[in-house]
Formats: sequence, structure tokens, C-alpha cells
Amino acid sequence: MLYKEELENDPFIIAEVGQNHQGDKNLAIEYVETFSRLGANAIKFQTRNNKFLFSKDAYDALYTSENAFAETYGKHREFLELKIDDLYLIKEACRKNNVKFMSTPFDEPSLKLLIEIGVDLFKVASFDLGNLPFINKISKSNKPVVISIGGGQVDQIKSSVDLLEKNNTELAILHCVSEYPCPYDKLGLDNIASLINKFPTHSIGSSDHFNGILSGPIAYMKGARIFEKHVTLKIALKGTDHVFALEPEGFRKFVRDIKRVGPMLNPKPQNEIGKEQVFKKLGKSVIASCNITKGELLTLDNLSGKIFNKQYIPVRETNNLLGKRVLKSLKEGDLITQDLIY
Repeated sequence: MLYKEELENDPFIIAEVGQNHQGDKNLAIEYVETFSRLGANAIKFQTRNNKFLFSKDAYDALYTSENAFAETYGKHREFLELKIDDLYLIKEACRKNNVKFMSTPFDEPSLKLLIEIGVDLFKVASFDLGNLPFINKISKSNKPVVISIGGGQVDQIKSSVDLLEKNNTELAILHCVSEYPCPYDKLGLDNIASLINKFPTHSIGSSDHFNGILSGPIAYMKGARIFEKHVTLKIALKGTDHVFALEPEGFRKFVRDIKRVGPMLNPKPQNEIGKEQVFKKLGKSVIASCNITKGELLTLDNLSGKIFNKQYIPVRETNNLLGKRVLKSLKEGDLITQDLIY
């Protein structure tokens, strides 16, 4: 599903829910139903085993953010986590809505859980770029993998890709800038072309945290064919990711504009140029701009144009008439047709 040749004319678009569902399975399913309808190919979540992922000190640290759902960071994270049964329900919702079920495992227990549940794709977060032991475990799942390279150095990117290639993993690589939100002047979309150069056999895409839709079409023009975008049902909801996520209408336009770029770049067929309806209705036909005697040469000085009920010789074709002669004398304003010239 991520192979380069398959995506050339049919981009793959990921709606990144993350934890914007706020730990509510019904809200999570609403995300699936809403964004699959608006053009997403995959709906992506995040999965954490917080007591494994965080040290005790980090888990128990006080969390005083205005976006906190609990007094400590660990409990805050637990509040946002979906239960195991919820994930099975979400997988089924994805199946019913004909969209891929995707998640980012942040730790080994979460990876094991997602393998058991049966996700369609895995995401390797920028946080785990270069984490070769973990990437190795993900690659052994035999599932397609999308990897973001935010904050990554060249050797970290290459070693990660090399390992996934070694394990014959179906792979897509996403350009990413790890700023939340990312200012427009730090998107660095030229790097997409560089990634295409370095990894020509893989699908290349963009994962951006820009709070607008222009990044999608520009990334497409740079060669991206996979797009990951954070989404929210309502930007005013509590949480750190909502502010740079797209609401449904914004996501609809994001998908629409990406899919318009390819056809926009295709030149119009040559045999249709000049045959447009506007020229049939308002196109000028060649006339004599003054009296022309039989056998006289047609020149820039004795030709002009006028609109008729139908088009005869279009004025844009006067280059084909210059230097030719008329078979009979013409008066000023007379229509010039092909049967009158030689």
C-alpha cells in the first residue's frame, strides 16, 4: 500500500488523531467516521504503556500545564490512553469505513499489543528515529512502516532505513520538522527532493505540524506522495495538539488541494487549444482593413479582425496569411476566407 509506483498518481493521506480523542473510545470512533469520509486513507493513533515508557520520577512528576488532565504527568498520560478493548472497536470501525487502522507504538509492550490487535500499518515516530533495537522489532511484524525523520541527522536516518530495508519492510519516509506548531518559514519542504534523491526506491512524504493546508500541495509539487496531518474535531478542545490540527473542513480542503495538484500540472492537449467555446463565440475572424485589389499581397497593413456569428479564419492565424495574395478585389470590412487566397 506504500509502494512508490502505486502512489504516483494516487497520494496516501494519513489523518493523525494522536490522542486528540482524549481517551474516549466514542470520540475516537467519531474521528474514524469523520475523517475517513473526508478522504483519509489511514486514521492514525498513538499507543503507550506509560509505566514502561517513563521512569518513576518522570511518571510521578507534577504536571501543571493548562492542558493537564491530571496532577502528575503519568496520570495525565493514562487519562489519554485508550483501553485494549477500545482499540479492537476502533480497528473494526476502520474496517467498516474502508480506511486503514494505524498507530505509533512508543514502547515494546505497546508494539506487542498492536501486533496482537492487528494494525494495518505502523508509524515510527521521530522520537524513535535511530532507535535501532526498537525499529528492528517493528520491522519483524511484517507490516508496512512509515517513519518520520524530525530532528534526525543523516546517519540516524540512513541507519534506520538500512535496517528496515535489510528486513524487507515496506517503507515510506516522511520529511518532518519537530516543532509544534511549525512556523511556515521552518517547514523546509525542499528536503523532500533531497530524500527522493537519497532513497529513490521508497515512497517519500511529508508529516507537518503547520496549522494550514498550503503545505500539502507544495509538498506534492516537491515530490511527496504520502501526507500525514494532525486532525481535530474542534480546535478549541483541551490538549496540546489541537491548536495546530485541522478541523474537518480544513482537512477536506487539504485532501482536495493535494489531489488537484497532479491534474493541474498536466498540459492541455494540443488539439484542444484554440477550440475553446469562448473563441467560438467571441473570437475575431480575419477581414480586410482597407480595399484590397485582386492579386495584392496580404500584409500587416491591410488585415484586421471582426467578430461574426461563427468563426472563419481566426486572427491568431494571420501569420499563415501574410505574403499570400487574394483571388479577387475586396472592400474594407470584407471577410477573408480560405477560398479567396492563394
